[in-house]
Amino acid sequence: MRNSIRKQLPLVHAGIDHEHADELRQISEILDWFGNELTDLVYADLVRGVRKPSQGRAGMSAEQVLRTLLIKQMTGFSYEQMRFYLLDSTTYRAFCRYGIGDETPSVATLKHNLKKIGAETLETINSKIVLQAREQGIENGKRIRTDCTVEETNIHKPSDSHLLYDCVRVLARLMHEATGILTKVAFTDHTARAKRRWREIQHTGKEQQRVTLYRELLKITEKTVCAAASAAAALGANKSGDMLQIARGSALASELNRYGLLAQQVIDQTKRRVLYGETVAAEQKVVSIFEPHTDIIIKDRRDTYYGHKLCLTTGKSGLVIDCVVEDGNPADSTLAVRMVERVRGIFGVVPSQAAFDGGFACRDNLVKIKALGVEDVAFNKKRGLEISEMASSSWVYRCLSFFRAGIESTISFLKRCFGLGRCMWRGLASYKSYTWASILSHNLLILARHRLS
Repeated sequence: MRNSIRKQLPLVHAGIDHEHADELRQISEILDWFGNELTDLVYADLVRGVRKPSQGRAGMSAEQVLRTLLIKQMTGFSYEQMRFYLLDSTTYRAFCRYGIGDETPSVATLKHNLKKIGAETLETINSKIVLQAREQGIENGKRIRTDCTVEETNIHKPSDSHLLYDCVRVLARLMHEATGILTKVAFTDHTARAKRRWREIQHTGKEQQRVTLYRELLKITEKTVCAAASAAAALGANKSGDMLQIARGSALASELNRYGLLAQQVIDQTKRRVLYGETVAAEQKVVSIFEPHTDIIIKDRRDTYYGHKLCLTTGKSGLVIDCVVEDGNPADSTLAVRMVERVRGIFGVVPSQAAFDGGFACRDNLVKIKALGVEDVAFNKKRGLEISEMASSSWVYRCLSFFRAGIESTISFLKRCFGLGRCMWRGLASYKSYTWASILSHNLLILARHRLS
């Protein structure tokens, strides 16, 4: 199927004299320093589930997949743009190891291969890159700073009415496909009616009128869910036709059941909130039927985000040493000790100084972090703690406070230039891979700039 790395480098165009090309050459040297170590990790992900990876078309090599992913995250290209630049740019072709006569992968091939690299693999590669930075004296992990941010999922702002409409239109679309397999699957498509009710709810100011419209929209959704359940049962029981049709029917039945369950959750939470006046807890809500893993994150009691909370740790070099995609919206104060322990796991030693945002501050965290061996700790807000308890002097505390502010620029850089503000990939596993791809691209660019300075 493919090789983890080519035995011989392809013939490529000569490089150009440009700042960005110089950065890419430095990144290429960093990746080459590891030999096959990184590409073997990627190769294991690419061939997972493939019975005979040595047979079939050659496809993209593991090295090409990794380097193409880095370029995509570094530039923010779409898959269509990525393919164009691989066709057009000699610099990008050389970096991604495409020879002069090599065929450029299609958009479908890029989508299929780039998303196969798992988050665990990218995290492992990032740890190796950070350790290499320590060997080169760029990052030693002795002084760290930690903060949290939110990376949103690619969904529209949720409302109960819009979610109900989403359920109706998606289930109706799937049932239209089912009628192509089983002629006895009959249903009434209520998509247009559901859309009208959703629009009316959005533009209705009177509460009683809105509740009446919600009742109608709920009734439409429930009818569609019942029809979808019948269609799924019929598809699952169908054994006539060719094997391909039966397989497609089974896949459709699985999709109908999955979206049907999500629709039931949306119906339940809408009834509780709109009809019964209950307050539904954030962890019990479905905010998207396309990205059901999405969490509701409220920051500073004023801004609401829909995605996942990220806890980041960086060092003096600006490299992101560690990142954790949190489940739900845990308080920052519950994360501080774990992040220090994770840094110790990466470097093998406890950092001597650590700086945190004010949300991490509490006496219990201070005691536990000090017990790990950290000499100086600075919380952005003291919250009843004395400077003498946290750091050896006021000067050290002030320096650590200024140092902590630097992580804000790193987070901003990640969001503006590496796509960390909003994940465009679907599914929780792909979300985590996208996050680590952004962080890895960022770290390699920062390392390249250190080497050029």
